[in-house]
Amino acid sequence: MSDLPPTCREVRLAARPDGLPGPEHFEVVETPVPAPGVDQVLVRNRYFRVSASLRMMISQGAEAVAGVPFPALRPGDTLAGEAVGEVVSAPVGSGLRPGDLVSHFLGWREYAVVAAAACTRPEATLPDPVAHLGHGWTAYAALTRGVRIRPGDTVFVSAGGSAIGSMAGQIARLLGAGRVIGSTGSRTKAERLVRELGYDAAVVRGTDEPMAAQLTEAAPGGIDVLLDNVGGDQLRAAVTAAREGARFVLVGALSGQLAERGTGRTAPVELDSFQLLRKKITLRGYSADDNPEARAEWDQRFGDWLRTGDITFPHVRVPGIDHAPNALREVIEGHHLGTVVVEL
Repeated sequence: MSDLPPTCREVRLAARPDGLPGPEHFEVVETPVPAPGVDQVLVRNRYFRVSASLRMMISQGAEAVAGVPFPALRPGDTLAGEAVGEVVSAPVGSGLRPGDLVSHFLGWREYAVVAAAACTRPEATLPDPVAHLGHGWTAYAALTRGVRIRPGDTVFVSAGGSAIGSMAGQIARLLGAGRVIGSTGSRTKAERLVRELGYDAAVVRGTDEPMAAQLTEAAPGGIDVLLDNVGGDQLRAAVTAAREGARFVLVGALSGQLAERGTGRTAPVELDSFQLLRKKITLRGYSADDNPEARAEWDQRFGDWLRTGDITFPHVRVPGIDHAPNALREVIEGHHLGTVVVEL
């Protein structure tokens, strides 16, 4: 403890945004290193994930929405998110010792005081601690619990280059999918989905060609499974391209979450219910939190697949907490492929 610096830095909400957040809505402040209390652990954060879902925590009215699994933040509050760090000090009987690696949800700060019960010691199955911040387990749970991949399935992953999508396409293939299609926001990223992540084809939103037409061309026989991170026009296109008996699992709603106006907590879409009936499509909203047992299973399989080279972990490391607010804007604007983490 004597080697601790007197101060550390953290990112706070300066003002709630009206629309999409930008760096001007945050401030990096210097504050005394926090002192742990009884049953608390002092952690020096090494990495934290930058997620577009933060918008739901900081927008107007966030505290009034039931069922959103994030704490509402007000101006002056320190941001939060999943982090991996090293234990500096821990209470007797906690089972933790200085130097242990732990994960928790108080990122966006260099040092965190965390309840001992809220610290999780990551399984030693992954070769890189940063990999614990990936969203692969969400995709894995969705494709093994939310819906089950059958051999030869044609799978469409919306937002195929996102933190979840960049893993979902690879996982679908490893689980037996015959053809995997992803969507993204640029032709450059579409090429990367095919070249780097093994997608068979990629469709691009925002072009002159309608999404439904692109998807029908990419999957002439129709799609069997949709892992939907987006909603909106892409969900509607998937209904058009679906085979009879298609299974849709919805894990995100980026079409609303990243809308330029509003709070990011609604994602309206008009679907043709006649098509849902005629094709016998099933739609399921799903959260990986409903199957916590999938996490340990995923960590084991992820580690094995990484070591054999059957899977990659696409991610970008942003150096230093000062760059964190801009990194959030870049995530929202879709600049990066895969998970974005700040390295401290």
